[in-house]
Amino acid sequence: MTGLAACQHWGDLFMIRVGIIGVTGYTGGELLRILSGHPEVSVTYATSRYAAGQEVAEVHPQFKGLLSLRCSKFDEEEAQLKTDICFCALPHGESMNTVASLLGVGLKVIDLSADYRLDPGDYYQWYKKKHFFPHLTEKAAYGLPELYREQVAGSELVANPGCYPTASILALAPLAQENLIDFSSLIIDAKSGTSGAGRNLSPTLHYPNLTENFQAYKVAAHQHTPEIEKILSLLSGQPVKLTFTPHLLPMSRGILVTAYLRLKKSCLDNDIQGIYSQYYGAEPFIRLIEHPQLPETKNVYGSNYCDIAWRLDERTGRLIVIAAIDNLVKGASGQAVQNMNIMFGLSE
Repeated sequence: MTGLAACQHWGDLFMIRVGIIGVTGYTGGELLRILSGHPEVSVTYATSRYAAGQEVAEVHPQFKGLLSLRCSKFDEEEAQLKTDICFCALPHGESMNTVASLLGVGLKVIDLSADYRLDPGDYYQWYKKKHFFPHLTEKAAYGLPELYREQVAGSELVANPGCYPTASILALAPLAQENLIDFSSLIIDAKSGTSGAGRNLSPTLHYPNLTENFQAYKVAAHQHTPEIEKILSLLSGQPVKLTFTPHLLPMSRGILVTAYLRLKKSCLDNDIQGIYSQYYGAEPFIRLIEHPQLPETKNVYGSNYCDIAWRLDERTGRLIVIAAIDNLVKGASGQAVQNMNIMFGLSE
């Protein structure tokens, strides 16, 4: 039996038993940080291929004395016995089979990879991998609560959005839903801290190459492009193609997105303010930043907030929208926990 009915009873609380599949990465560690303070959650299962048999605190020393949990090799039967929901924090392409196995034994799953975010055709085009469970992709809820809260609440599988798409889509969603964006003009310029690339080393991420440097990468070829285009297409009711350029900043975490666009009709600043306030005024993790301030990565560091601001450039006729998130929290683990709360009827 799974779900709330199967949760352990501790004192007067029903504890949701949580598993983290791939606990040793940055998102796995961030999930532990957030969930360890959750009043209705107990982390009961954690897996790692290379750290199996080790205490989690050996891999994430910040939890020494705070968490007693040993890493295991993944086994769906063990997961079924020990958990009600699993966060799958595996690399793209490696989540696919694991998610299917967890769903097959009746567990709820939140997948932090891209394996269930895209249509199989787009997934193959951008990730060069064949998708073996297209029927599950069709059932997955896209885990951006501000847009798809009801779908998340009723789903067994949530495809947690990527970090760049979270910031980009939230920056533009109100305008897209109002059909105000001239998408032929849309350019998204994005910057990320290095933790977005994961824990594995590469020459680009070596300290001598990274520090005192600023570089664009995967220009006109970043795998998050179709994810942004897909959601903006659904919101606006029209096919969307856009220019997306990511950059790597010499800092550990944070994303700053700057979107440049032309509007389909003339709007005053008060009109833009009214649109964003209408869509986001009641959202707990969206902060609309008032003039003269602008979003900054430092102001969302370690939090689940997305800060948004805009400027109308009357001289060029462009609208500039800026959004900032922490790529490991609202861009990954924090949003995943927000989705879990929705799935179990808890306060976000």
